[in-house]
Amino acid sequence: MRVRRGLLRLPRRSLLAALFFFSLSSSLLYFVYVAPGIVNTYLFMMQAQGILIRDNMRTIGAQVYEQVVRSAYAKRNSSVNDSDYPLDLNHSESFLQTTTFLPEDFTYFANHTCPERLPSMKGPIDINMSEIGMDAIHELFSKDPTIKLGGHWKPSDCVPRWKVAILVPFRNRHEHLPVLLRHLIPMLQRQRLRFAFYVVEQVGTQPFNRAMLFNVGFQEAMKDLDWDCLIFHDVDHIPESDRNYYGCGQMPRHFATKLDKYMYLLPYTEFFGGVSGLTVEQFRKINGFPNAFWGWGGEDDDLWNRVQNAGYSVSRPEGDTGKYKSIPHHHRGEVQFLGRLVQFVYSSYKSPVFPGSSSIAVPGLATHPFQGLVQTAV
Repeated sequence: MRVRRGLLRLPRRSLLAALFFFSLSSSLLYFVYVAPGIVNTYLFMMQAQGILIRDNMRTIGAQVYEQVVRSAYAKRNSSVNDSDYPLDLNHSESFLQTTTFLPEDFTYFANHTCPERLPSMKGPIDINMSEIGMDAIHELFSKDPTIKLGGHWKPSDCVPRWKVAILVPFRNRHEHLPVLLRHLIPMLQRQRLRFAFYVVEQVGTQPFNRAMLFNVGFQEAMKDLDWDCLIFHDVDHIPESDRNYYGCGQMPRHFATKLDKYMYLLPYTEFFGGVSGLTVEQFRKINGFPNAFWGWGGEDDDLWNRVQNAGYSVSRPEGDTGKYKSIPHHHRGEVQFLGRLVQFVYSSYKSPVFPGSSSIAVPGLATHPFQGLVQTAV
């Protein structure tokens, strides 16, 4: 009787084990491919906590060491002139760069090229993440007659140094776009850049293709004006400093180096996502973004490879200038690109191989009061 019961228990246990592993694997697949933004954020936050703890321990250790050295030095030189044994533990302070931003009383003229570091660029921006509709944006900026149809603007008190096209990939983020425009329009005006926004909206049911939308936006923007450089801007990234200059001088450039949801740490050295910029010449040389990345993830890493293969070096803003706040719920409901690893590995050993901006048919641009809108089913 006991033997029979034992035999009956074995299949039942095996079935329960199989069900357990099936549910576990299904959960893992869901978080990796269906809800990658959630799990990636939590994993990086855990990693960032460890990094912060290590950095804090090093800082505390350095401070203790400095106090010990100072104390020993003071005792040793109690009867000796301090100038005989100079010891500058704060030597780095003497090499701190003074601000290169122009003073408040600086005068420039309408026929002069706009400076890159204007007095109007104060630094920290007062971030307001509360939801706002496009009607409110129209009301807010319609009083400014210098903003033209399609979101074009150029300064009148100096000649803009750069013509900058802001490309924004978009789908189902109607609550995010007004928040971005509320912050970015005044910031770019203070930087005295000539600029316009090109919002490229993907319609249809295909997985989101961020890279292809950038390529579409590029082709349409270049029909509109002969731009100098391009800013590839996620709709949910809000800059925290207006000294994060969107001009073309240091491109290729990665602007969003410190994102709040990543605890203001760079995820990895080759990270090129969020907000990045290239000159038109550079973008054409690398043949734009890859079109093969359907779903979330991978296209910005491939862009990094294309930039490196073309012989360019990526610059980044110093200190806290590259800080950004992210609007919540980013990537939720979007499917992750399943073939990104194969594509990424292949592209890392080759010159750019995926069809880029030259292989896209562009549908056309519709002008709105504060942005140009391109709708495409890609």
